Amino acid sequence: MRKLFAATAAITLVAGTAYAMSGGADEPETTAWEARDKVTITHPEWSKDAVLYQINTRHFTPEGTFAAAQEQLPRLKELGVDILWLMPIHPIGEEKRKGTLGSPYAVRDYYAVNPEFGTEEDFRAFVDAAHAQGFKVILDLVANHTAWDNDLAAQHPDWYEKDWKGDFRPTPWWDWSDIIDLDWSKPGVREHVGGAMEYWVREFGVDGYRADVAGYVPLDFWETARARLEAIRPVFMLGEVQETAFHHAAFDATYAWDWHNTSKNVAQGRGNATSFYGYYAENESLWPRSAMRMTYIENHDSNAWEGTMEENYGPALEAMTVLSFTGEGLPLIHNGMEACNAKRLEFFERDPIDWSQGEDCTYGELLEALIDFRKANPVLANGQWGARMHKLETDRPEQVFAWARRDEGNKVVGLFNFSGEAVTVTPTSALADGSYSAFPDDRPVTVNEGEPITLPAWGYLLLSAKE
Repeated sequence: MRKLFAATAAITLVAGTAYAMSGGADEPETTAWEARDKVTITHPEWSKDAVLYQINTRHFTPEGTFAAAQEQLPRLKELGVDILWLMPIHPIGEEKRKGTLGSPYAVRDYYAVNPEFGTEEDFRAFVDAAHAQGFKVILDLVANHTAWDNDLAAQHPDWYEKDWKGDFRPTPWWDWSDIIDLDWSKPGVREHVGGAMEYWVREFGVDGYRADVAGYVPLDFWETARARLEAIRPVFMLGEVQETAFHHAAFDATYAWDWHNTSKNVAQGRGNATSFYGYYAENESLWPRSAMRMTYIENHDSNAWEGTMEENYGPALEAMTVLSFTGEGLPLIHNGMEACNAKRLEFFERDPIDWSQGEDCTYGELLEALIDFRKANPVLANGQWGARMHKLETDRPEQVFAWARRDEGNKVVGLFNFSGEAVTVTPTSALADGSYSAFPDDRPVTVNEGEPITLPAWGYLLLSAKE
């Protein structure tokens, strides 16, 4: 009962703001353009040029603990990442568990830590050490469902969705037999989960959340939760959803699934350079200007269920990675990428990353260089802080994806050969004309309309200039 009381008591902390369902109050009509940019949240200043790093505590170190992960913080600092996203840290259900250890997304208690990873004090020490070294820490929150043996199922069975027989039910269609869905029409559900979100921010100094299947949970809950968290401290919210409305009052960042799928399709020959036009056109025309959309090569889901980054991208990996860091988007590094992890990591078992497999790997050096490049070029900043991409017209649009980003003092130009053959491409506009330094070696390069540029197969030319 301590946990339930803590959640309920927290509701009184911000007067007039409870985790109730939307009352459907009339709102003034707005145009489509006004609605698109009707953003009421303020992104924390520290997210301006931030790069995300995802940690699966179970796999991140041989020990699989918070304490062992804490020892790796100096290495992550050297890599240059800013926001550490920890996969769920809570105890995992045993009933209907998958595999030996179960899924981290089958949560048995929102207010406790998984003893597999250590104690609450171990977790507190990790967060404190991360803060001391300049990181922010966000937790993976699983709001849509719980484990079958979460105490809530026994204490409040009415808080769960039921099938036509009156039995608990997992999320439909997916093979998620180890979890059962919460019923978000119940005020107690909102109070308990919302109270847990406040608990970790208030008591442990957590800096926000990555919300699992955020689109399966009512939007008004997230909007209320964001307001209540902001009353404690500035937070950063990443939602596993791809809907514009979630940016208005709830989330700083959401998933760019369309970017991920497009990049894989192009890498695997199911598209060409023009395939990106649809994504970036929609990103500019439909999404709020301040929206951060997470462009990623790999995360825990894609690694486990779709394949490794090498399987998915092959020889296109480096070019696609560079685009994910320099085009409009919020880049993510999944633990192990920097060591060229070539394994699909087990989802329900201990499967420590083999950090030695990348002894001859230069991909980590690429990631570190890209982070430095982003921070040296303000036009590449996240959300409204960065500059829009503008298409650079060329005579080879099906092979070469070309663009420029510019503000008053900085300009970045990218030309990407998304084909398996070398190509000579000629700019047919003066958009990129000028003198630049090339990434990563700073060699001088001049670009002029009508002058050809040769790119190797799956090669790129990334240029920057201060004006």
